[in-house]
Amino acid sequence: MSADLPGPGEPLDYAALGFRCGLEIHQQLDTRKLFSPMPSDVVDPDAVQQRSVAAYDRRLRATQSELGETDPAALAEAKRRRSFRYLAIDGLTSLVETDEEPPHPMSEDAMGVALQFTGLLGGRPADEVHVMRKTVIDGSNTSGFQRTALVATGGSVQPEAGDAVGVWTIALEEDSARKVDDDHGRVTYTLDRLGVPLIEVATAPDITDPKHAQATAARLGALLRATGKVRRGLGSIRQDLNVSVAVGDRVEIKGCQDLRAVPRVIEAEVRRQLWMHHVRAELERRGFGPGDVGEVVDVASCFEATEAKLVRGALKRKQTVLALPLGRWAGLIRGEAKDGPRMGREFADRAKVAAGVKGVFHSDELPAYGIADAEVEAVRAALELGDGDAFVLCVERDPVARTALEAVAERARAAAGPPLREVRAAQQDDSTRYMRPLPGAARMYPETDVPPIRITRDRWDAVLGDLPARPEERVAVLTGTHGLSDDLARQLVGGDSDRPLLELVEQGVEPGLAARVLLQVLPDCSDPERVLAHVPDVAQALAAGRFAKEAVPDVLKALDEDPRRDVDAAVEAAGAAAADEGEVVAVIEKVVADRADFVKARGMGAMGPLMGPVMAELRGKADGAVVSARLKEAIQKALD
Repeated sequence: MSADLPGPGEPLDYAALGFRCGLEIHQQLDTRKLFSPMPSDVVDPDAVQQRSVAAYDRRLRATQSELGETDPAALAEAKRRRSFRYLAIDGLTSLVETDEEPPHPMSEDAMGVALQFTGLLGGRPADEVHVMRKTVIDGSNTSGFQRTALVATGGSVQPEAGDAVGVWTIALEEDSARKVDDDHGRVTYTLDRLGVPLIEVATAPDITDPKHAQATAARLGALLRATGKVRRGLGSIRQDLNVSVAVGDRVEIKGCQDLRAVPRVIEAEVRRQLWMHHVRAELERRGFGPGDVGEVVDVASCFEATEAKLVRGALKRKQTVLALPLGRWAGLIRGEAKDGPRMGREFADRAKVAAGVKGVFHSDELPAYGIADAEVEAVRAALELGDGDAFVLCVERDPVARTALEAVAERARAAAGPPLREVRAAQQDDSTRYMRPLPGAARMYPETDVPPIRITRDRWDAVLGDLPARPEERVAVLTGTHGLSDDLARQLVGGDSDRPLLELVEQGVEPGLAARVLLQVLPDCSDPERVLAHVPDVAQALAAGRFAKEAVPDVLKALDEDPRRDVDAAVEAAGAAAADEGEVVAVIEKVVADRADFVKARGMGAMGPLMGPVMAELRGKADGAVVSARLKEAIQKALD
């Protein structure tokens, strides 16, 4: 391991590294779409084809801003020359989403949620909310832009662990279309998600370490859920991370959906930036210059007798093998740890984005993949490389491979220059991959089809006077008023289950029973909402002594299995009818008699171990307190 780099398992001193981090949280709202009358629902990926009612084909182009500037991210996307197909989804797509009709007025419900959230953070709303267009030509918006509106600035968030983090902006924007396929330069999107309202909150770079980032994101998520108007489920909230260290520059990491992964993704990005700095310093030490990156050369003749299946198959399909010489790069492409950062992956990502290839080969990893040592030496000879030089190969059709290697060449030259500001995508292994350059101000311009919205003093005062309860206040209601434990209350509030619990309590359900049903039973039901409606009747039957509380899960499961059942039928189907005292005593006496030696040896200590077999025999037909009392009497009698 290089002396200037921490080892793979070595802890990082984030303060010493000049670590800076801010969050951008995107939360879908449970209102209508932001600028159309469609509901904010998203179909299951498996149902897309069945729900699709029309398809639209488009191409998108980069445009200049009002000042004549072109956004670098849009320009990079335009070079890919992709086409796009959009699938309209029955009941979830209007002419607004297909860009065939102007946007409708902004959803008042969505604006109300954004203002509530601003109040919870202590922010200040804009006097007038103006909608802007943000150039996006990766196909995720049919129009080539995303509508976004700055609602408020300022405020702060106080995570449970660590210092408070400042809030820069709170915005409302449209969610993008969902990608469902990417095949040979044509990308297919589905339009169900396009236009779903998002609250975007951007924090100041006040975050001190990965755990602090995780705690901050968790607190922001909890405050968003406190509004009671957010969508739940995978993909409904996304964390983007802005990360840098002193020897790097700001990198925006998109799509970190799992809160648990946030610290790991941040650490991996910090290590990647440190590795990029190490490569930059080593290239400088070696005297590398842009001229050391050579021209792309066709080296297919070096592989005429190759045993590498991938290369042999490509040559049979009339593809070729192109090589890019990289002077002074030997040993710097592979990295120093198998799962650590490496330039080989950076090169491959650039090639994939620019040309859609599956990947590239490089000399630091060869011979491998069936490519023989003699073929490696033949390529080196054809490129006239020295011992300190390297090369990158791409196997594809000539124009495609050439575009891919030109992107690699650009990245290799940039490695010796200032740190890059770029957008990267979080991966399942917590690493990131290159997506595009970091966009600039040139991509924003006014939306002329939506009038500005004034936020009056009276409206803002009304919002502040009716803010939803914060998570800690909701926990206090459950523990103080309803006697639940702090841990149980936190689970309920964290899952936004305290609201249905309070509704059940109002209908006469005991709080502990309601909590048990909401946390342990309903999550396993196929139709939780339908079963939830039966809970008050089940609680009433329990109070009347028609079955024991231990049988509640079985009764609710029986209701879930057959929608036609009422509570009486469910009790019968579950075999949960309350046992009379004689049946309880008989079961207990049998269990005690069968384990007489154990009772004699353990004495009254046999109580706990014998409760399980007795309750199993009774299958929830008797209350645990009654069984415990009768079992104690039976054991005492046996000992006497």
